[in-house]
Amino acid sequence: MRYKGNDSGITVLRADDCIIADADWGELRWHANDELGNSLDMTVGRCVLKPGKSNPRHLHPNCSEVLVVISGVVSHSIGNGDNDQTSAELFAGDTVTIPKGVPHQACNLSNAEEAIVFIAFSSADRQTELVD
Repeated sequence: MRYKGNDSGITVLRADDCIIADADWGELRWHANDELGNSLDMTVGRCVLKPGKSNPRHLHPNCSEVLVVISGVVSHSIGNGDNDQTSAELFAGDTVTIPKGVPHQACNLSNAEEAIVFIAFSSADRQTELVD
């Protein structure tokens, strides 16, 4: 929805119009990107990690990523695997920045509660590649 009578390009996306991608580990909810038509240079979303679950190890070849933990405790690892990997425990309010092309993965450390993470990317057409 665009503001009526306003040619500034400012848009409002209603909560019901988000793009939702469900997975066995949780959910990605996209609030702004090129596909939604409300951003030409960023992707913004929210990730919910189910208790005890991890998203797949992946990288973004065309953009950097910023994650902010909203609730829960998340272990975030970067690197290619067991021998080339570092991780950090992140709590509500903590932020991690991942450069373009760096493999990473988030894991909810709680077995009882969801972890919620705000995510932003430096491209409106975020690309993702899974890493073994």
